[in-house]
Amino acid sequence: MPKAVLWDFGNVIVRWDPRTLYAKIFKEPAELDRFLSHVCTMDWHMAHDAGVTFAENRERLLPKHPEYAEAIHAWEARWWEMFSGPIPETEAAIEALHARGVPQYGLSNISHETLEGTMALSPAFARLKGVVASGVDGVTKPSAEAFQLVCDRFGLAPADILFVDDSAKNIAAAEQLGLDVHHFTDPAALRPALEARGLL
Repeated sequence: MPKAVLWDFGNVIVRWDPRTLYAKIFKEPAELDRFLSHVCTMDWHMAHDAGVTFAENRERLLPKHPEYAEAIHAWEARWWEMFSGPIPETEAAIEALHARGVPQYGLSNISHETLEGTMALSPAFARLKGVVASGVDGVTKPSAEAFQLVCDRFGLAPADILFVDDSAKNIAAAEQLGLDVHHFTDPAALRPALEARGLL
């Protein structure tokens, strides 16, 4: 049975979706879809998680898409509008685990420029005893190196950890490495998953 919980951040502790911002910028759904699938894509955004600054990363796009210059700048200038608040079920679970004395940690693909601000979005982040952040530590999920760094830094074996993430790819990688996993798709299913493992 696991003895520690390892949390992803986006769409597990706090809700994050670029559409929350860009629906305000693009009134036509088709143009919004085109922008996020051909301009500011998730593949492009991954560079931020790998340590590239927002300023450096947008310089690659601006010459190719000058008509979208304002929208491209908004990825940084209006970044926080992509968030729509913490997930109450996760916050409650983190507090309950803390009360039980269960060690909790974070593993997030996140820019070094947004880490501090993201962790200010919910008091639940203060319950984490430590964090491995891709933009700071140079390892990104779903690489084995990311999970190994967690184990090395926090003195854990893979079997000690319950990993909670909304990405099926990350969940599969963690499970292959011997971590217990919970694929976070329904907030209501979180507490029963913790209870089933004796953590709550």
